[in-house]
Amino acid sequence: MKNVMKLTLIAMVAATAVGCAGTSDIDNLQAQIDGLKTSVAQASSDAASAQSAAADAASKAASAEAAANRAAQYAQDTNSKLDSMFKKSMMK
Repeated sequence: MKNVMKLTLIAMVAATAVGCAGTSDIDNLQAQIDGLKTSVAQASSDAASAQSAAADAASKAASAEAAANRAAQYAQDTNSKLDSMFKKSMMK
């Protein structure tokens, strides 16, 4: 029983010594985390910029659609007037 306890204690000490991360490992992980934070901040900024550009494009598209609808209405009004004038000229 004493031998089993001694071996278990030695195994636990060895596992603890081998399993612990060193300071350099922790510093390396912190540097990676800091780099990822910078990347996330840049990606967030890029996404906000893209969203702003998309909103601007949607606004311009809505303006263009309204202008096209007005032009179509003017063309239809002009065609109606021309038809009316043609009919009047044919009646004479």
